[in-house]
Amino acid sequence: MELDGRVAIVTGAGLGIGRATALKLANDGAKVVVNDVVQENGSKTVELIRSSGGDAIFVQADISKWSEAERMIAETVKAFGTLDILVNNAGITRDKLLRDMEEEDWDKVLNINLKGAFNCCKFAVPHMVENNYGKIVNLSSRAHLGNPGQANYSSSKAGIIGLTKALALELGRFNINVNAVAPGMVDTEGVRSHPKYEMIVERALKITPLRRIGKPEEIANVIHFLVTDAASYITGEVIHVTGGRY
Repeated sequence: MELDGRVAIVTGAGLGIGRATALKLANDGAKVVVNDVVQENGSKTVELIRSSGGDAIFVQADISKWSEAERMIAETVKAFGTLDILVNNAGITRDKLLRDMEEEDWDKVLNINLKGAFNCCKFAVPHMVENNYGKIVNLSSRAHLGNPGQANYSSSKAGIIGLTKALALELGRFNINVNAVAPGMVDTEGVRSHPKYEMIVERALKITPLRRIGKPEEIANVIHFLVTDAASYITGEVIHVTGGRY
């Protein structure tokens, strides 16, 4: 197992890409801290990992809040002694045209998607620096290129790329790799619950060369690669997993 003995945090791991990633890392030997704001979802992910013989705990925390991100990192180190891998997956959408978007819609998305990733990096990195080893993967999105009705989401995901590249430059000398993954449309609970689900999927299929939307496991596979030593000479990159859609 490539990740045997490694300790990983996956934020927003209660469902979708986060859950698939937590399962993938655990199946490869990592000890996984499952983070989510919804206890039922996070606990279910832990149950799935443990039922397969893996090692995982659940830490409920709103990572958009500085103090809760700090507590999550502290609980991780208390439970497992160290921290090697951080996957900043937690994110939300609040899609509205600019004319309809309220201040709260902007603030909520930026606080969770971008500030949340910064908060987790802020408190995780000192442990990685101490170990002279670390892998950070931040979840961006194809939407960083811009989508109508997603000024808040697209801005947050473009910000993730800036954060990734800045930290890659800062942290490379400590043997810490920082990369981003930018998925296209993926068949997650969040996408399926969209009020215009059928319309947005139909529209996406027309402009996606592979003529389908992605699966959470396909994104998890790329994240897994980036946190293994097979990707030890990759940092500051953005890997698009979009079925060829740009």
